[in-house]
Amino acid sequence: MVERSAQTPTRPWSVGLTGGIAAGKSSVAAAFAALGVPVLDADHAARVVLAPGSAGLDAVIDRFGADVLRGDGSLDRAALRRQVFTDAEARRALEAIVHPRVRIWLREHLHALDAPYALLAIPLLRETWPAYDWLDRVLVVDAPATLQRARLLQRDGIDAALADAMLAAQADRAARLALAHDVIDNRGTHADLQTRVAALHAGYLRRAAAR
Repeated sequence: MVERSAQTPTRPWSVGLTGGIAAGKSSVAAAFAALGVPVLDADHAARVVLAPGSAGLDAVIDRFGADVLRGDGSLDRAALRRQVFTDAEARRALEAIVHPRVRIWLREHLHALDAPYALLAIPLLRETWPAYDWLDRVLVVDAPATLQRARLLQRDGIDAALADAMLAAQADRAARLALAHDVIDNRGTHADLQTRVAALHAGYLRRAAAR
C-alpha cells in the first residue's frame, strides 16, 4: 500500500470491490450505495473513456479499425468483443488502451468526492494488480464456480460453452481471494448479503475515521 502523510488526507479512504463473473458484485455495490456510500464503477469508466470523440476511442479505432464502430460513431462493443475474445494479443492491446485510462478516471473521481470512504467496483482488479495497490482495502465477493455458471446462464441467456469460456478467461478464484482483506460469501440469501454489507460498512467507517 502507498505510504500516507500525517497531514489531512486529500481523498476518501478507498475500498476496491471485485469478484468473479456473476458472483454478485453488482448486488454488493448496490447495497453499499443504499447506505450512502459513493460507488465508482470501472465498467462505467470504461464506457466514458471510450466515448465518441475521446482519445481512447481514437486509439481503439487505430488498432482495431472502423469496423468496431456503430453507425452513430459509438463503439460496437459486441464487434470488438468478437475480435479480442479468442485473440490474446488483441485482448492485451485493448487492455493497454483501456485500463490506464480507467485508472486515471477512477483516481480523479475519488479525489473529487466528499465522503468518509468510497467503494471502487473493479471487476478486473486481480488481473490488473498491482496497478491498484493505492487502494486502502480490497473486498472480494465470492461464490463457487458452479453457482457462478448457473447464474451466468440464467442472467445472460447464453449457452454452456460460452459460459464456460467466460469463466475460464477470468482470474483464478484462489488468486482473487489471496488479494482480499474482506470476503463476502454470496451463496446465501439477499438478507444474508445485506447483513454482511452493513457489518462491513460499520467497520469501514471506523477505519476511515481512524486513518
